[in-house]
Amino acid sequence: MKISNLEGVPVMERQDLLAKPVADAIRNQNLSEVEVVEIDPSFADTASFCENYKVGLNQSANCVVIETKREGTIKYVTCMVLATTKADVNNLLRKHMDVRKASFAKMDEAIALTGMEYGGITPIGLPSDWVILVDSKVTETPYVIIGSGIRKSKLIVPGKLLASLPNAAILTGLGIPK
Repeated sequence: MKISNLEGVPVMERQDLLAKPVADAIRNQNLSEVEVVEIDPSFADTASFCENYKVGLNQSANCVVIETKREGTIKYVTCMVLATTKADVNNLLRKHMDVRKASFAKMDEAIALTGMEYGGITPIGLPSDWVILVDSKVTETPYVIIGSGIRKSKLIVPGKLLASLPNAAILTGLGIPK
């Protein structure tokens, strides 16, 4: 698969470009349609990645880790939204998850809990009890570029594949204008 000037290779050929939990999940879930592309890690953040590699923000999806609280119980949730939007954490996410508080997880917590690098966190390979909320616009995108668990690569994934991940829920309107 080629997106802009990036040429993906089958992910099973370059497992060295994946965080361990991502590689394990890809093998265990037989996600053979996923491709990986090596990038300069200094361009891993979405805006600089898209600018440097000439990828449209509408072809890139962000995975954000959210800490939710209800009656003293903390749960972690991720949101997948196109880079042209931001996650509706305070309204749609809170209502869907039936929680009183939802906030972005601290960087060190997100890294420790996922086993992935900050700036490379992806929904593939997350802890099995985490809910993955995916904006419907992401699933309608033929191919999206997402993190690989590390900063020196990206995954090229069919948008609809994200809907099939364990604990995934599709929400219309999760991604709202920035």
